[in-house]
Amino acid sequence: MKNTINYHKGQAIPLDRDNIDTDQIIPKQFLKSIKKSGFGPNLFDAWRYEDEGFPGQDISVRKINKKFILNQEKYDNSDILISKKNFGCGSSREHAVWSLMDYGFKVVIAESFADIFYNNCFNNGLLPIALSPNEIQILLNLAEARKVIEIDLLNQVIFSEDNEIANFSIDPFRKKCILEGLDEIGLSLTHSSDIKEFEKKRQKESPWIFNDKK
Repeated sequence: MKNTINYHKGQAIPLDRDNIDTDQIIPKQFLKSIKKSGFGPNLFDAWRYEDEGFPGQDISVRKINKKFILNQEKYDNSDILISKKNFGCGSSREHAVWSLMDYGFKVVIAESFADIFYNNCFNNGLLPIALSPNEIQILLNLAEARKVIEIDLLNQVIFSEDNEIANFSIDPFRKKCILEGLDEIGLSLTHSSDIKEFEKKRQKESPWIFNDKK
């Protein structure tokens, strides 16, 4: 897992919208690649640019939508995204999470998430946090004012300027994986000694399975 988070401190982008779906996060024409990198320039593509995007396009010559929040200089170098209800609805594509991470986001905070998107976040190391509408509004205001937001994952608390904003819940197992930087492969490797012992036992019990037939 690339984004191990214990205590994260950063600024946020207030994307004050409900029902942001995966097609809006990363449009379908960019889904041909199965690599996890290279999607950042096309995050929210239809909103960030005034022309139609396509794979392999030279981003530097595209017409920027200056009104869209990701294109406003005020929000440069932000790595926390604040949004509202049902974030990540739509298809089950992991590309939506990959594009957010490739852009540089480490945390997404919203009122609620689509279930599959929420699971995909943890599978890829992006931390999703669900909060109440009132707490989200406070964070949207803080992001607008360019206040630093602090996320203490260990104690599950969000602060700003030493003021506690919210407590959040997270499944203990998922919390452990994020804290230890474990994806599904990494998690399997923590049991490597058990796997090796099982293979030895299996080879002894059923040696014909392991015979080299070349």
